[in-house]
Amino acid sequence: MKFKTIIFDLDGVIIDSRSNMRLSWTNTSKKFDLNISFKQYEKYIGLPFKKILIKLGIKKNFLIIEKNYFQQSILNLSKIKLYPSVRKILNDLKKKKISYSIVTSKDKVRSLKIIKKFKIKPKSLHTPNKKLRGKPYPDHINHCILKNKFKKKYTCYVGDTNIDYLASNKAGIKFIFASYGFGVNSRSYKYKIKNFRELKKFI
Repeated sequence: MKFKTIIFDLDGVIIDSRSNMRLSWTNTSKKFDLNISFKQYEKYIGLPFKKILIKLGIKKNFLIIEKNYFQQSILNLSKIKLYPSVRKILNDLKKKKISYSIVTSKDKVRSLKIIKKFKIKPKSLHTPNKKLRGKPYPDHINHCILKNKFKKKYTCYVGDTNIDYLASNKAGIKFIFASYGFGVNSRSYKYKIKNFRELKKFI
């Protein structure tokens, strides 16, 4: 299958933010006496942040916990790296006139800082807001497709979790599983990549 447009998740697909997340969550958990390890937190990466807190059994102080985590994440931005071959493959997409966008559960402020830092220039960037439901709902993917006039038949979503798969499936587009990311290969995904370079076989 060859695709003419690609929608990417950000964490675990384009950027390796595990060290940033681990440090940010560890500091946040310690500050608020949550006693929740990063290993527990990591299970829910891909969901909107508030939903992660709820999944972890946290019942209050959502806003201040979220604010602290985001501040820690920005302070430790240097811990975030591009996965190998990302820059080259994104340049290849440009040469082949293949449009790409980003749909992420990461907030707009941090997402903009990251794409600016790494000079990533998607056709559009879609982050959580009050109008659209977050993954696993397909709202942001559908909005991205509608905004950019992408044809679903030739569009795929590249993600690293089952949450990403559910969102793309509900949006009616193909899914490529990035097995090198945060997720667990818990199902038999039809399309997979072991590293970012392998995306070449789909373009």
